[in-house]
Amino acid sequence: MSKKNITQSQALLPVSIWHAHLGMLGWVLLVGLSFPAVGLLSEGLPPLLLTAMRFTIAALALLPLLRSEDELWPGWAGLVMYALMGLCLAGFFGTMFWAAHRVTALTMATMFVSVPLLAYGLGRLVGVERRAGGLLALLTLGACGALALAWADAGGDVSRLNAGSAEALFFVGCIATALYPVLTKLGLAKGVLSARAGVRTLWSLALGAVLVAGLALLIESPGELKRLTRYDVFLIIYLGLFSSGLTFWLQQRATAVLSPAGVTAYGYLVPFVSMLVLFINFPQRISLIWLPGSLLVVLCIVLLLRRDVLMR
Repeated sequence: MSKKNITQSQALLPVSIWHAHLGMLGWVLLVGLSFPAVGLLSEGLPPLLLTAMRFTIAALALLPLLRSEDELWPGWAGLVMYALMGLCLAGFFGTMFWAAHRVTALTMATMFVSVPLLAYGLGRLVGVERRAGGLLALLTLGACGALALAWADAGGDVSRLNAGSAEALFFVGCIATALYPVLTKLGLAKGVLSARAGVRTLWSLALGAVLVAGLALLIESPGELKRLTRYDVFLIIYLGLFSSGLTFWLQQRATAVLSPAGVTAYGYLVPFVSMLVLFINFPQRISLIWLPGSLLVVLCIVLLLRRDVLMR
């Protein structure tokens, strides 16, 4: 490679880093806004079947855009990896919806803080994360901020925190969602996954939809879908296109550039977005009790961005 080409490659690399981080900021906004949208759905609808519908809509929306891709059809090794990634999606959403009726929202939010740290540990285990004390410190900083936001959301009352079999199962779901970017990074390193983020998103969503639907048919009644209204259908299409398709594409694109822990660390900002939505709807909830957690999670992401740019 010529000296000129090397210089051009070095000049383009920071742009990729910036695009990855900006994309994950968009991911945070979409995920944070999806929670209020989900709350607008009619009560009594089967959550796993709705998730399978969301994934299917997202996959079908991506398919026409990727039909001409040379790498659209994976080999057997790639298909196995996509199936494992789909299993991660099914595992997380399955345990989340099952635990939602047995575990408090505060407990689930607190346990979800472990995902970036789990991603770092799993990444180190399979060799896609470098040994980095600074990154571990940043993840711990963000975890403290997210815990502070959960504490503020509970009004300073942590008595609702408990531990039991339901919590243990939800923790398995947290491991599954932490493993998703790790498997992506591993598949890219092994050369068994497509280099195109859209293709990876399509296959993981399609296989995830099949697995979630299979799980739903075991524990839910498809007849409950008769309660769907036109407004529900509109919301599901929106969630499928934006909260599933676009968010997973942004995550896949960022995973090709950032570490699994760096990608999942953006989950710390989701409670921050939810807090802003809460303030818009209920201005009387504004209080200094939210300030420490907000400062910590924002500081974590800013330092993470600075670290990645300086390292590259």
